[in-house]
Amino acid sequence: MPPKNPKNSLHLPSLSIKGFRGIKDLSISRLGRVTLLAGRNGIGKTTVLDAVRVYAARGRYDILSELLEGREEVSLSTSEDDDKIEIPDFSALFYGRTGSEYRISIGPQSVTIGADQLKIEAAPIGNKQPPLFAEFTVDYLAGADQIFKSTYRGTEQVLPWLLTTQNLIVPAKSLIRVQRLVNKSELPHQTKHEFLGPGLLSGEEISRFWDTVALTADEDRAVETLKLILGDKVDRIAVIGDDTSGYRKMRHRGHGRRAVVKLQDATRPVPLKSLGDGAIRLFGVALALSNSSGGFLLIDEAENGIHHSVQRDLWRMILKTAAENNVQVLATTHSYDCVRGFAQAITECEESDGALVRIERKDDEMWAVEYSEDNLRIAAEQHIEVR
Repeated sequence: MPPKNPKNSLHLPSLSIKGFRGIKDLSISRLGRVTLLAGRNGIGKTTVLDAVRVYAARGRYDILSELLEGREEVSLSTSEDDDKIEIPDFSALFYGRTGSEYRISIGPQSVTIGADQLKIEAAPIGNKQPPLFAEFTVDYLAGADQIFKSTYRGTEQVLPWLLTTQNLIVPAKSLIRVQRLVNKSELPHQTKHEFLGPGLLSGEEISRFWDTVALTADEDRAVETLKLILGDKVDRIAVIGDDTSGYRKMRHRGHGRRAVVKLQDATRPVPLKSLGDGAIRLFGVALALSNSSGGFLLIDEAENGIHHSVQRDLWRMILKTAAENNVQVLATTHSYDCVRGFAQAITECEESDGALVRIERKDDEMWAVEYSEDNLRIAAEQHIEVR
């Protein structure tokens, strides 16, 4: 593996996750610049990506809410006006959902850098309430035993949840008011991160990514990536249209901005979405890599839409771009073709820093099987069961 460069160091050289969602305790001793997590469906690979996302955001409330709502982890609550409203189910963040301890820790594995771990836990209210609660009345805290807080490098953020005497997590009263105060409080700097789910990017997402790479070298890379599927007939790419709203948008079915491709044998640009799922997926990965410079890119089910014959070249592009843009990539797969393509790319790129990890589970226990460089060479030639 290449020598470590302190100016281009990894945000997470290793990973420890405790008490987060379906993970009781999981440790991975080494992550690479690009790490592929393999394993069968439902084993918890996506949860690992969720944990890294929460770590990158330093436990911010909006990311926690987005994660829960995206997984449809919601519950009914009563507003101050006695209206029934849906809110994120905060208990779903914690292993087992209920219990005597609510505690999450995510971060590097080594105990010597424990300060770099993100912790989310319940804490007694006590007599010394955090300054954030100075404006609240006793009614705000009525019926609560504990508050929740996240801690990273000595900076605490109070989260707008309470732990009641019935051992239930409930939203604090005046939730919007609390969140405004949280946003004004001193928070640790978060690390840039992008997440690609197993589905295809929407037109709005592609447009957002494209705006940061247009007329740059990253635009050329996106075009070259698309050629992995479409060949040299790809000439140029552009995003056209606008964000028009109101009557005109409704009348024209709200297509908004969309990516189009100029093909050498076509008289008119062709919509990207007409060229197949593989083209959209490849283009999205290239754009997301460019938009994750200096941070994390998390890819769930990396093989989706990608033909097995393209896997090796895709991973070569990811390895090269991640190194050039200082991106740490974590991706999941349950496909042998994806594992083999990754292993082939690693063995062919001597300067690459990649890691292959298989996630295993038995009942409540999870563990990581980490592959050495010799194992990767074998994986490039032989079958490794990951389903």
